[in-house]
Amino acid sequence: MALTESQQTAMDAATRHLVGKYSPKGNRTGWLMMSSILVEAWDLYSIAFVLVFVREQFSPDPLLLGLAAAGTQGGALIGALIGGWLSDKIGRRIMFLSTMFMFIVFALLQGIVPNVGWLVVVRFILGVPLGSDISNSYTYIMEAMPKGKREIMGNRWQFMFAVGEVLTLAVIAVFIVSNMQHEWIWRITLALGAVPAAIILFLRLDLPETAVWLVRRGRFVEAKKVTMQMYGDRLDMLPDHDVTVPKPRLTGFLSDLRKDPIRWRATLYGYIACFCQSSEFSTFAFYIPVLFVSLGVSSILGTDLVTMALFTIAGISGLVGPMLTPKIGHRGISIWGFGIVLVSLLVAAAAIYTDHPGVLPFICATMLWGHYWDASNCMTIPTVVARPEYRGTASGFAYMFVKLPSFLAIFLFPTLFTAIGQAGATLFVAIFPLIGLLTAIFVLPEVYGFDQD
Repeated sequence: MALTESQQTAMDAATRHLVGKYSPKGNRTGWLMMSSILVEAWDLYSIAFVLVFVREQFSPDPLLLGLAAAGTQGGALIGALIGGWLSDKIGRRIMFLSTMFMFIVFALLQGIVPNVGWLVVVRFILGVPLGSDISNSYTYIMEAMPKGKREIMGNRWQFMFAVGEVLTLAVIAVFIVSNMQHEWIWRITLALGAVPAAIILFLRLDLPETAVWLVRRGRFVEAKKVTMQMYGDRLDMLPDHDVTVPKPRLTGFLSDLRKDPIRWRATLYGYIACFCQSSEFSTFAFYIPVLFVSLGVSSILGTDLVTMALFTIAGISGLVGPMLTPKIGHRGISIWGFGIVLVSLLVAAAAIYTDHPGVLPFICATMLWGHYWDASNCMTIPTVVARPEYRGTASGFAYMFVKLPSFLAIFLFPTLFTAIGQAGATLFVAIFPLIGLLTAIFVLPEVYGFDQD
């Protein structure tokens, strides 16, 4: 049956109706989707600490070692775009199940690779389901939870990153203290990423497709079953039969955004904020050695423990930020976050110029606090304002702007850091929070509670 004007009107009414529905099952779903961040955090931070053991065993050239570290970032670029688009085409559920299964397989393969070349290949492929799952998870959150609550859940991704960071470092610390062989440390650590992924996959098996996606695809019979299960609501505004709906086209996504200035400005801000926050964080690693020298830290275990302390503070920030979002809005969180990072970097540059390294630990902690605020909503905003039929694509595009600077920083920033020095590099990095701050002030409209689905 072809789609009629009255059926289109009914679909729009059902979508708006679902935005206001709440169910504890939806909250559980949100946390299950947010748990994907733990998987990415494990991979992202574990490789940073075990790379020294990989180099010790294989002695690869710097380029190959850099590719091993950046491999998942490159794969995630592809996964974010393809995964988000496929989520709109074939459904949220099939994507979050298939990507998690794929991650389990390739995470385990990391532990048995014979050389660094194969590690690069496996990690690149591993990045594809990572990028896909994050973008798909955001889409699921925005369709399974009501307005107001879905933004808070989406903004918790930085908190989940901090939890993953601390857990990863704690496990590595235990391995080091137990005097485990270095080869076993890096192999087991990388392969252990499959464990949380397997748990998440098991817990997700009973999750249905989102009612919003089913409605937008014209699958009204299934949509009614899902809403009865989740909310006890039959969606009486919809007929009791399915209708044929044209599948969304990738080319229609950007043209649709330009029709609504609120959506367009919010999405533009989201992309810029994703790039800026990822750039400021990806380059942050180059200040860690300065920080550790100022604290007298020289051992791998000491580095591990100090980093744990920093990310414990960051985790508190990642928990507080979403709680404040209903009070100060997305604009408030963004302005405060980028502002704190900007001031922190300027003070850090002054401290390095004047040879006062003792203040750097406090500056790093402050910078991470601000970063965990300015990064909190850069994925939430473009996903929540997107039309349901393009929501996966919107989330995937946003995540591409997170992964691109992460990938580039590993190759480009070391050269810049060496060329212009620590203080000069610090001032350079300050450009990113400055751009983010100005964009939050002059471009971002307040979209907390956005419900024009």
